[in-house]
Amino acid sequence: MFLQKDEAFQLLADFGSPLYVYSEGILRERCGELLEAFEGRIKPSFSAKANSNLHLLRIIREEGIGADAVSPGEIFILERAGFESGEIFYICNNASEEELRFAIDRDILVSVDSLSQLETFGRINRGGSVALRINPGVGAGHCDKVVTAGCGTKFGIDPAYCGEAKKIIAKYELKLIGINQHIGSLFLDAGPYVKAAGILLSIVLKHFPGLDFVDFGGGFGVPYKEGERRLNFGALRDGLFPLMDSFVERYDNKYVHFKCEPGRYIAAECGLLLGTVNAVKESFGKRYVGTDLGFNVLMRRVLYNSYHEARLLRRGAAVQRSAVLADVVGDICESGDVIAESRPVGDARKGDVIAVENAGAYGYSMASNYNSRMRPAEVLMTQRGEFKLIRAADTLESLLANF
Repeated sequence: MFLQKDEAFQLLADFGSPLYVYSEGILRERCGELLEAFEGRIKPSFSAKANSNLHLLRIIREEGIGADAVSPGEIFILERAGFESGEIFYICNNASEEELRFAIDRDILVSVDSLSQLETFGRINRGGSVALRINPGVGAGHCDKVVTAGCGTKFGIDPAYCGEAKKIIAKYELKLIGINQHIGSLFLDAGPYVKAAGILLSIVLKHFPGLDFVDFGGGFGVPYKEGERRLNFGALRDGLFPLMDSFVERYDNKYVHFKCEPGRYIAAECGLLLGTVNAVKESFGKRYVGTDLGFNVLMRRVLYNSYHEARLLRRGAAVQRSAVLADVVGDICESGDVIAESRPVGDARKGDVIAVENAGAYGYSMASNYNSRMRPAEVLMTQRGEFKLIRAADTLESLLANF
């Protein structure tokens, strides 16, 4: 945990509970690690769906990372964060004609993931540049819901239809400049990623000459559990670089470049979610630690059965260890509103603070006003150790803003 205990209590006093806190230092460190890991040979672009806070996006851009968007809203926010059209890649899924035009009008490159979308794109932007998302037939991820390639997923073009795609490209005089894929989210084993990259490169060699780039996608994981090993970038390089070298030797464009789409790896570990214990009870032989961390604040567990370390903090005293396991639960009127299940969090008391780690990716970006609860504030811990409000908490009045 990058915060001191006293800092956590003071932040909740200053900005309210619950609260998202981000470390600028860790965010910049992860950006630098990615750039260093790929030695300039693979260009990372941050997937804004992981965290779309304007201030964090500005930091990521300062570090030399590009951006991927999956909606007009993300494009809009990325533009406000300073990203230029050429730095944004719009990777849409089942987008409307209006959404496609939104990107086209801004001269932002669009990746389409079906023949139907390619047909629509060609009809409204004859002669334009476009990219295709291919399903390589290999998927990986921490949960079935985030595996985005292989059989049974809605994403990408089946390689069997590459010929049909080329016919549509010719029909509308489109310029195909890139191919991309995404196999899933949160893998810690380089094997599936390398395998999918090899398949994608073989598809490109067979069907798509003259591309400007090949995008291997993202999904790089971080360790959510104590003791879990980190992704081995050395193994990833050792697998990818020979594939890339062999590809370039045989490809017609020797200046083709390579990209990837990390979101979680950049943002997850820089984020900490703080909440307050409001009640503790025993019920039918089970212990519950009741907090204000409902799944409107952090939805990952209810969606994916995800794991986050949850630490109990107490002002002025140490938390006593306990052999009794407890469920850390939120304040949403749903039985599935559980942050951490059967954990040895200690002798929780009302007024203690719960710190949920690695909450910087898919935390606030998935937050909602379910049960008409307010989304929390977001605070940045700067590299100087100062704390800066980077998004205000919702208010009761903001619940009425769009009526």
